[in-house]
Amino acid sequence: MLIQPTEEMSKLIRVELNENVETRDKDVQIIKDWLKKQPHLPNTFDDERLMTFLRGCKFSLEKCKKKLDMYFTMRAVAPEFFSNRDITSPEMRGLPALIQIPPLPGLTKNGRRVVIMRGLDKNLPTPNVAESMKLVMMIGDVRLKEELVGVAGDVYVLDASVATASHFAKFTPNLVKKFLVCVQEAYPVKLKEIHVINVSPLVDSIVNFVKPFLKEKIRHRIFMHSNITTLYDYVPREILPTEYGGDAGSIMTINETWMKKLEDYRPWFKEQEAVKSNEALRPGKPKTQDDLFGIDGSFRQLSFD
Repeated sequence: MLIQPTEEMSKLIRVELNENVETRDKDVQIIKDWLKKQPHLPNTFDDERLMTFLRGCKFSLEKCKKKLDMYFTMRAVAPEFFSNRDITSPEMRGLPALIQIPPLPGLTKNGRRVVIMRGLDKNLPTPNVAESMKLVMMIGDVRLKEELVGVAGDVYVLDASVATASHFAKFTPNLVKKFLVCVQEAYPVKLKEIHVINVSPLVDSIVNFVKPFLKEKIRHRIFMHSNITTLYDYVPREILPTEYGGDAGSIMTINETWMKKLEDYRPWFKEQEAVKSNEALRPGKPKTQDDLFGIDGSFRQLSFD
């Protein structure tokens, strides 16, 4: 379902990710040995997922250790995103009727994975924001298992056509910061570009609200498109869904395939709930929500007039 890079493309990606075929297995072993010595971290990760973390950290062992520690810690301190991850649960099962967030099967010419996020109807109620964020990270975890060859990073296309002020009133600074800390610090994904399509003055306000929570380099990778055709300069039409002038089939079908996959992964998600840090065993001071997500007093709920 996720088309993997060709060998030709993989060669280019390996250069970009600093991946050395000769030494990468040794690097995985170093990380495995390090995990075994961390009393507060699980060491049940398979080699493939550890390799994905190494790729996301451009094979810097220190960065990889930090990212893994953060990944397991987030799972312990942000239960609203990492517990009860069941797409058929009463809390989550209505989400596919309100939002779609599928990674697309194909890759860009430079080996990047594209994810489209969109709401379906501006008159529908706002989905539960924390549950929607949980869904994003469930898909992220499945990709950690299935992106076995390594891609050159992610491109997000955010379709703002149904965004309304009442939808975004539910996005509190606390929740947005927590989500973005999780995504940026705990997942081994290189966020290469964010494209916002169907923009409006409201969308400009939202982007300005989110920017302070983003890393400096990501702020410079946000592109606003008032016309879909400028998106094609970055994302080839052939990998986009039909609804966006592309050749990859309907986004409805692509999204349904993902929802079915999340359903198939239910037992695995249940198992994964135990895979988190044990802060009582962390050498030194346990990490708390405050350490990780303390909100700067200058962030106030965004008001939409």
